[in-house]
Amino acid sequence: MRNQNTTHRRTIKAATPTAALACVLAAGAGITPSLAKPHPSADDLAVAAFVRATKGDFGPALSGIASVYHDPITATGEHMDPNAMTAAHKTLPLGSVVTVRNQRNGRTVTVRINDRGPYVRGRVIDLSPGAARVVGLDGLAPVSLTVNGRRA
Repeated sequence: MRNQNTTHRRTIKAATPTAALACVLAAGAGITPSLAKPHPSADDLAVAAFVRATKGDFGPALSGIASVYHDPITATGEHMDPNAMTAAHKTLPLGSVVTVRNQRNGRTVTVRINDRGPYVRGRVIDLSPGAARVVGLDGLAPVSLTVNGRRA
């Protein structure tokens, strides 16, 4: 069992730096309104997230293998429309607009990212059946991606 005097001394030792800090803050030393930064708006945060996600993709991940997907429900909660120009990507923000170019025949399609995937090594994008038809994709094909921005 501890001596009450020891516990009291420890409490005083812990309280001393706290009291000193409170005095400094009360005096206003080192804190000026000009150093305070405003909180970023929701739009600023959304743009920053988009830039971070797309910067990470501007490497070898912008070319690879594309496939066709048939998931009934997408990550955005939409029912998958097989004729829509949509796609799935692992890291691009949902709503991003991407141009996909089939490297075998040169055909392109512009799609909106509305799902997550593909979850197979080496694949960079899953296209809806409609988008796959436009680029002449039957199964798997090498593609290159160009990020166009974000749909409002």
